[in-house]
Amino acid sequence: MKRILNCTASDFEQMNKDDLLQSIHASEGRTLLSEVICSSSPLYPELTNAEYVAAFGADLILLNLFDVNHPWIESLGDDKNVIQRLKRLIGRPVGINLEPVDMKADSLETLDVLPEGRRATKKSLQKAKELGVDFVCLTGNPKTGVTNEAIIQSVKSANEVAEDQFFIIAGKMHGAGVRIDAKDGFVDENTVGAYVEAGADVILLPGVGTVPGTTLEKTAQLVDVAKKKGALALTTIGTSQEGADEETIRQIALYNKMAGADIHHIGDAGLHGIAVPENIMNYSIAIRGKRHTYIRMASSIRR
Repeated sequence: MKRILNCTASDFEQMNKDDLLQSIHASEGRTLLSEVICSSSPLYPELTNAEYVAAFGADLILLNLFDVNHPWIESLGDDKNVIQRLKRLIGRPVGINLEPVDMKADSLETLDVLPEGRRATKKSLQKAKELGVDFVCLTGNPKTGVTNEAIIQSVKSANEVAEDQFFIIAGKMHGAGVRIDAKDGFVDENTVGAYVEAGADVILLPGVGTVPGTTLEKTAQLVDVAKKKGALALTTIGTSQEGADEETIRQIALYNKMAGADIHHIGDAGLHGIAVPENIMNYSIAIRGKRHTYIRMASSIRR
């Protein structure tokens, strides 16, 4: 199995869930995931936001606000094959967010009402599988009422559906509009353990310095718990810091790598629906240098 660092479009086409996870593991903390809002107007209208983030060095693409009942990617269109068409255009694995909404959540603000196609129900997970996603991220946008307990239940449902087609990411990037529902903040060791036991392949944790209290020490402890239980760890920037200055991006990147992240996530709110593209490249260079960054940026989808 190749490291994801060395994979090209033809390699990704042949990979199942376990192959992709192994290639990420083998890359030793040098995998970059970039999130985009698929319903937003792209940075420039000629392309999709997914194409821009792929061009600036992302290995994995995560579509936010994707509705499995109404598959739509701005500047690409809407049909049941839209995920597959995007994968052919960018030559990278593509996943979607689905949100484990807790109707009994103790909210801090007025919550949004989400359509079923964005919620992490078993029906939506099955449709995601039929659409051909490579991974599903069970997390919450702001004001969605997602709780840790709801995530755990959704992981169990996703694990029943996934088989060998997609892997499961689970966790919270921020509060998602509800009161803190873990002993030590958004997540604690017990929550990490529960995610893994429910069937999560990758544990999502707020990146060091992104939400209050996410110190290097605490994040490293949670990453260690995830890995000892057999999961990979993903650290996130879900706090609009994807629009911060270059120095801040590099600092977050290096701290997350020191904490042990296998996958580094950069969010979609640096600009409207996409990180500042240069920050994707800057993050990539910080965790794996210009060599691997430029190769990822320049590699043809015909390889």
